[in-house]
Amino acid sequence: MGATKNQSKGHKAREADEDRNGDGPLKRKAYERELAKLHGELVKLQLWVVEKGLKVCVVFEGRDGAGKGGVIKAITERVSPRVFRVVALPAPTEREKSQMYIQRYIQHLPAAGEIVIFDRSWYNRAGVERVMEFCSMDTVKRFLEMAPPVEKAFTEEAGIILLKYWLEVSPEEQTRRLEERINDPRKIWKLSPMDLKSYSRWYDYSRARDDMFHATDTPWAPWYVVRSDDKRRARLNTIAHLLSQIPYKELPRDAPVLPKRQKAHGYEEPHYPYKYAPELAWPAD
Repeated sequence: MGATKNQSKGHKAREADEDRNGDGPLKRKAYERELAKLHGELVKLQLWVVEKGLKVCVVFEGRDGAGKGGVIKAITERVSPRVFRVVALPAPTEREKSQMYIQRYIQHLPAAGEIVIFDRSWYNRAGVERVMEFCSMDTVKRFLEMAPPVEKAFTEEAGIILLKYWLEVSPEEQTRRLEERINDPRKIWKLSPMDLKSYSRWYDYSRARDDMFHATDTPWAPWYVVRSDDKRRARLNTIAHLLSQIPYKELPRDAPVLPKRQKAHGYEEPHYPYKYAPELAWPAD
């Protein structure tokens, strides 16, 4: 019994050391504390972007289960959806297939005072379309040649701040997350038949990622890699890095004061047969 207690103490001590050194899984309390601080900075950034008319575009790519959705949710949950817009396009329609490839994405690029976040982007062509053989290798090569000058036009001609993130998950962690989706009724919608097919093509995706980085990791639109096996650390690291890439300041503003409410002047609540939602007996603990 004593040995078990000592082992438990040693395990807790190692966990504490890992938390301090930034190595082990981040505890929820510490994560929520740091996330709250970053959310405050994102609000400052939001106000600055609107005030200065900045145009920011953030691209997230990675394998299925890499944690893109969780990172995007962590970024957007405390800011205005009218400033931070998330774009997650479905499969192209027949009409869109007949258009210039980049056309369906260009219409979603930010106007002044907006931050647009792409949950997958034009890089579908270099990734999933290549791996699943939805297009030819000649088409992929042409895309990789054209992407850098197009992105240069985004940044230099249109004045867009373009940030590109690749979330890197290990094969073991990807397997764990996809199996979790199979067994969790809240997450089964995240697992499509194509996800199952692409899961088996790990090294095809690795080759596609390597070619994409080699061709499109440019000074004007570099790729930033976020290790995402630890979801909480990945979210914090991404937000902290994003904030570091966009110069901003806290704008001076007066503290709001609630005005006095008007008097009733004879108003009475009506005797209306409201259809209330049932108030169920939820457990308190």
